[in-house]
Amino acid sequence: MLELENFIDHDYINKLLKDAKNAGDDVIINALDKAQRGESLLHNEVAALLLTENSLHISRIFETAGNIKKRIYGSRIVMFAPLYLSDYCVNRCAYCSFNHNHEFPRSKLTMDEVREEVKILEMMGHKRLAIEAGEHDGECPIDYILECIKTIYEMKFENGEIRRVNVNIAATTTENYRKLKDARIGTYILFQETYNEAAYNSAHLSGPKKDYLWHLNAFDRAQDAGIDDVGGGVLFGLADPYYDVLGLLIHNEHLEKKYNTGFHTISVPRLRPAAGMNINDFPNLVDDDTFAKIVACLRIAVPFTGMILSTREAHEMRKKLLQLGISQISAGSTTEVGGYFKKKRNEKTTPQFLVNDDRSAISIISELIDDGFIPSFCTACYRGGRTGDRFMSLAKSGKIGNVCTPNALMTLCEYAMDYGDDTFKEKAMSIIKKEIPQIADGQIKKKTEENIEMIRTGKGRDFYV
Repeated sequence: MLELENFIDHDYINKLLKDAKNAGDDVIINALDKAQRGESLLHNEVAALLLTENSLHISRIFETAGNIKKRIYGSRIVMFAPLYLSDYCVNRCAYCSFNHNHEFPRSKLTMDEVREEVKILEMMGHKRLAIEAGEHDGECPIDYILECIKTIYEMKFENGEIRRVNVNIAATTTENYRKLKDARIGTYILFQETYNEAAYNSAHLSGPKKDYLWHLNAFDRAQDAGIDDVGGGVLFGLADPYYDVLGLLIHNEHLEKKYNTGFHTISVPRLRPAAGMNINDFPNLVDDDTFAKIVACLRIAVPFTGMILSTREAHEMRKKLLQLGISQISAGSTTEVGGYFKKKRNEKTTPQFLVNDDRSAISIISELIDDGFIPSFCTACYRGGRTGDRFMSLAKSGKIGNVCTPNALMTLCEYAMDYGDDTFKEKAMSIIKKEIPQIADGQIKKKTEENIEMIRTGKGRDFYV
C-alpha cells in the first residue's frame, strides 16, 4: 500500500506569493521571453506572472499564451460531454448540491437509462464522454460504475459509437483503479478542489472526501494501477486562486518526477451557484479578469497539457479563453442525473451546479468553425495507445500536430456528414480544405485527403492516424 505523502509545502507556496508581490519588471519580462522560446518557467516566475497588475505585462501574458496555444495545438478544439450517473453522496461538501445534508430526491441511472442518455448524446455527435457520480459505496459502488462503462462501450449506432469514456469519480483504492484500467477508461479525472489544506478542510465538512491526503494521493494510486492518463483541477473560488495554480504545478511536477508523466489535462472550473449552498459564503470568488489571467498563466506554465473548460462559463468568456489556452470544451451539457432525457422533454431539472452556456451542441460547434477553430471528436491517441509518457513525448517533440490535426479534420468531416445540414456541411468542408494544406507530413496529408473523401462520399468512416 502506498504511503500517503504531503508534497504540497504550504509555507513554500506562501513565500512564493509574498515574494512575487515585489518582483521587478525584469523578472516578468525574462519569464515571458523564456516562455516564448519554449523554456520551462520556475515557480517564482509563474508566481510573478500571476500577481502582476501591470496592464502591459498582462497584455503580453495573453499574447504569449495565445502564441503557445497556437504553436502546440493549432486550431483544434476537442469536444466532450459530461454524463451524470448518480447523485447519491456521503460527503458534505459546502459548495456542491449533492451535499449529503441537502435534501432532494436522489437518483441513479438504470442501465436502460444509461442507454437512453447515451443515445441522446450520440445524436448530438459526441464520441467522448466524461462520466460523473457522487461518492456512495452503497448506491454507487465501483461495480456499478464498471457496468455503466461496459454498457456505454457496447452501444453501437448507425453513426458509430462512444469511443472514449473518461471517468470523474471520487478518490478510490488502487484495486478499484485497476478495475477501471481493465474497463478501458480514457482519462481518470479528479479535482483536488483546493490545495490549501485549511481551506480544503473548511469546504469538506464530513465524509471520505474530507481526508485531504487520501484525496491528494489519488493519482499516485491510479498511476500504480496502470492508469497513465490522469486529469487534475481545482475549483477556483474556494481559496486564494494563485495558491491553487502553484499547487497544480507542484502536483504535476510530483507526478512527472515519480511516474514520468504529469497531468494529461487540467480543468479550470469556477465556483458557481448551486442548490443547497450560498455563493456569498465564499470570499475567494474569482472575477473574469483574474480568471482570464489564470488561464493564460497556466497555458504558459504547462504548454503541453490539455486545458478543459466546462459550460459553467458563459458564452463570451468561453470565446475569450479559447484564445488564451483552453483546448477542450463541453457542448450541449447538463449537470444532472438523467438531465439529457429531461432536457429533451422540457422537464424541470435540479443540476449539480448552474450551467451558463446552454446553447445546443451544434450551435457551439458551428460557432467554433466561424471563429477559425477545428472542432475535434478525435480519440485516436487513446485507441492507438498514445497515452501517458508516450503522448507527452510526442507532444514535446513538436510533432503532435501531424497526428492531431489530420484526426481532427477527419472527425469533423464525420460529424458534418452524420449530423449537419447542407449549410453546416459546406462550412465544415471549407475549413477542412483550408487546413489540409498546412499538414506538414506529405504522406499523412495525402492519406488525410483520401480518407476525408471516403467519409464525405459514404465509402468509409472512423479513420485515424
